[in-house]
Amino acid sequence: MPPLPGLILACALVAGLMPAAGLAAGYQQPSAAVRELLDTAPLPRLLPSPDRQQLALIETRRFSSIEDLQRPTLHLAGTRFDAGSSVAPGVAAIQRLRLRALLQPDAPERVVELPAGGLWHDFAWAPDGQRFLLERRMDRANELWVGDTATATLKPVQGLRLNEVLAQGEKAWLNPRELVVLSVPDHRGPPPRLAPQPITEESRGLVSPERTHPDLLHGPQDEALFEYHARSVLTAVDLVSGSSRDLGPAQLYSSLSSVGDGQYLLTERIARPFSYRLPWDDFPTIVEVRQRDGKLIRELARMPLKGGVAIDGVLPGPRVFYASPTKDAAVYWVEALDGGNPANRVAFRDRVMRLDPPFTGDPQEVQRMPHRFSRLQFLDDGQHALLTEVDRQRAWQRSYLLPLKGTQSKPLFEFSQRERFRHPGSPLMRTLPNGHLVVQTLGGDLLLTGPGASPKGDRPFLDRFSLRDLSVQRLFQSPEGSYETPLAVLEGGRQVLLSRESAAEPPNLALRELASGNSLQALTRLKDNTPQLRKIRREFVSFKRADGVDMSFWMYLPPDYREGERRPTLVWAYPMEYSDAAIASQVSGASNRFLSFNGISPLALLLDGFVVLYDAHMPVVGDLKTVNDGFIEQITMNARAIIDKAEDLGVSDPKRMAVGGHSYGAFMAVNLLAHTDLFKAGIARSGAYNRTLTPFGFQSERRSLWDAKDVYLHLSPLLYAPQIKEPLLLLHGEQDGNAGTPPLQSERLFHALSGLGGTVRLTMLPLEAHGYGARESAGHVQWEMSQWLKTWLGDPREAKEPAKNGR
Repeated sequence: MPPLPGLILACALVAGLMPAAGLAAGYQQPSAAVRELLDTAPLPRLLPSPDRQQLALIETRRFSSIEDLQRPTLHLAGTRFDAGSSVAPGVAAIQRLRLRALLQPDAPERVVELPAGGLWHDFAWAPDGQRFLLERRMDRANELWVGDTATATLKPVQGLRLNEVLAQGEKAWLNPRELVVLSVPDHRGPPPRLAPQPITEESRGLVSPERTHPDLLHGPQDEALFEYHARSVLTAVDLVSGSSRDLGPAQLYSSLSSVGDGQYLLTERIARPFSYRLPWDDFPTIVEVRQRDGKLIRELARMPLKGGVAIDGVLPGPRVFYASPTKDAAVYWVEALDGGNPANRVAFRDRVMRLDPPFTGDPQEVQRMPHRFSRLQFLDDGQHALLTEVDRQRAWQRSYLLPLKGTQSKPLFEFSQRERFRHPGSPLMRTLPNGHLVVQTLGGDLLLTGPGASPKGDRPFLDRFSLRDLSVQRLFQSPEGSYETPLAVLEGGRQVLLSRESAAEPPNLALRELASGNSLQALTRLKDNTPQLRKIRREFVSFKRADGVDMSFWMYLPPDYREGERRPTLVWAYPMEYSDAAIASQVSGASNRFLSFNGISPLALLLDGFVVLYDAHMPVVGDLKTVNDGFIEQITMNARAIIDKAEDLGVSDPKRMAVGGHSYGAFMAVNLLAHTDLFKAGIARSGAYNRTLTPFGFQSERRSLWDAKDVYLHLSPLLYAPQIKEPLLLLHGEQDGNAGTPPLQSERLFHALSGLGGTVRLTMLPLEAHGYGARESAGHVQWEMSQWLKTWLGDPREAKEPAKNGR
């Protein structure tokens, strides 16, 4: 296809500054080895049915196409969707679908024939596994199709157009054969077109420290268009007959779930006034409980516009509603006891409330919490839930066993949110016949699984946690030499369903007998789809920085690497904040995992001969309220330790090392170039470089620009542009919708560096968001990164001096 104007413009901007590659018109191709890797079909996704009897093998397209990204897309009220179908852009396209019995490895596969046309996406099992759902995006509709598992046949729900503008993928199961979805109203007419008019905003004394948001509404025309596309109808669907019927008039529904065994519906819908400074999920919201036929029973809450809420604060009234998954059919919600302001000193910050059918009385208080509510997970016993709270000041998490009626809660476990070594794990979940996802219990105990991080690497585990005496019994831990992740417990606790992989074998499903851990039955036999990557060597490397904090990185050596070579090296990192040096020193990862990576991963540079120090640990340790005061000093200390260790290992030449990162990692990389002379070049993708454009906080920073002006200015590498002498490659998606990283961030840094005589290249990727999803974009990004490193560090396969960069 012809090159797109946006990319030509981006390259033309830097034509006079590019010292080696010259002006490149249109999309460029990476090396043949990288192109072959990017074009390799991904392994199928393996999705067992909720009853663990069936298996879906879902083959998706690795990338979107530029033509796909060019479809008309609306950006309204903080959301993006395809104008004709309401589907979010960049949805993963299903190209092939197969079904088979899960526990019978040699059972014949049933191929589901996908009718030609449109884009198939979002496979979902019915709760009993006897049927499944698929969606098909067409030019003017997003269709719902129902599949029969036994026959592997599909049929459409005639006349139904799903509406996913606000509630993407939400479906309320009433039972295994009936569900309620949100659909486009019939006969809604053409989109509105209002006459141009002045747009006015006003603020009168209300303190409203909002973080920066993209894609907001900009006037009455946007409001009318948003309401037109977001309005939907509750529609009941019978999967057996394929029929559907509407349950009342169209509303701005934003959430939908069934209550209990499908006796009721819990709905949320947004209301006016809309905001030009907040996304739609901060708009006024009305929460209601309805009969299963859609008839309103009771309005539960009217949550106001979420404006004027303190940083890290919440609304003062009811918020976060949950529908009970069991026959009691209660509705739960949370209310703040501190006015929603974390600065207020109170004994209890939140409480959980409960309202039982027929929803006519007053709600009852279930539990008070000293810290901010995080989540509620119901157990499959119908009597309890896991209640989790977070102490934001300490970054500390605590979970309780909450009796849903009667007695007080019981503390279970607590840990730092960054904890790796002593993390108790997360509960295994299972799907009930009514479609609700609940915590699985075994004999009244919890089943917890986690990565099992340790100084020697990750070894996933499965524990049985007693809710009576809090004792822990280890049922399973991944053996050395492979990486086995528990997915489900079967046969009354006698077997565990695993995802099993190794350095040489891709992830496959397997079954282990827990009583005799050596008994392993392979359930799938997927083959290595990228054998060329098995020649890559990787090693987990740990060391200490100057103040004694443990650090690490994954050292990747290219396939043709020879012992004793010192090759040009890229350090790729993402900074993380910690309140405690001991927690910061904990590491994670496993050398026995199957190596694969996405299309824009810097690991593809290995195929061009570069050494890559990937996932380099970049800790920033301190009081979380002021941790950024020492950000520059700590990332500098980290970088020095990384370079020294790479030099000690004999694989890297410290004079030929570059630093790079994506998003907050890009922010880190440019700050290292601005404040140190440690690296010879940099790559920054989709980052933020001027913190005055994020004045009400960023990442973990909770202070505003005016509370910590020196910190904001010191952490804005744009203001230190004269100090950036090293060559810098900037990449950014033209449609970046991530809060805090609009394309303007890269454009302004490029303008500053080019105006000051710096060496900089900016490429804006047409139609791309915060990540880059098109095949053309992935190839071009790999070409840009490889060419940049070859230009400024030297070709790793040629014995020559790197280009001079003026230092």
